[in-house]
Amino acid sequence: MELKIIDKTEDEMHLEIIGENHTLLNMLKSALLDDKRVQIATYDMKHVSISDPILFVKTDGADPIEVVKDAANVMVTQCDEFLGVFKTAIDI
Repeated sequence: MELKIIDKTEDEMHLEIIGENHTLLNMLKSALLDDKRVQIATYDMKHVSISDPILFVKTDGADPIEVVKDAANVMVTQCDEFLGVFKTAIDI
């Protein structure tokens, strides 16, 4: 995976996420939309096999880089929680 900031202002950012697909982007978009600072979170992927997704985030004035970092941390926490529950389930 590689990230490239296409453009950024105080409250908006376009971020190209090279080598990823809908799986990661849907989870990231969902985590972003759960954040009260986020007004818009969406992504565009022209064609799944020949283009990389570009994430767009618009905030209420919060730094979009910090907001995306926070969303990534939420995703890590959710994955850790799932892993714990899954381990418990398979040990039964």
